[in-house]
Amino acid sequence: MLEADELRALDDFRFANRMPSRAAAVRELLRRGLGVQGSVQDGGNGTSQSYGVLPTEPPRGNGSDA
Repeated sequence: MLEADELRALDDFRFANRMPSRAAAVRELLRRGLGVQGSVQDGGNGTSQSYGVLPTEPPRGNGSDA
């Protein structure tokens, strides 16, 4: 839950950075706050899924490759 002024700040950040959704803006702020390398700088051309907080790992095999 966000207070009205926090929501305005989030929306200002979102629009200033041309992000597709509030969720994308929250994830980008989390990434920056957590100090994760590689923040997204796509000029507004990404989808909401482009703004993951933590790097994704490729799916693991079915266990037979161990």
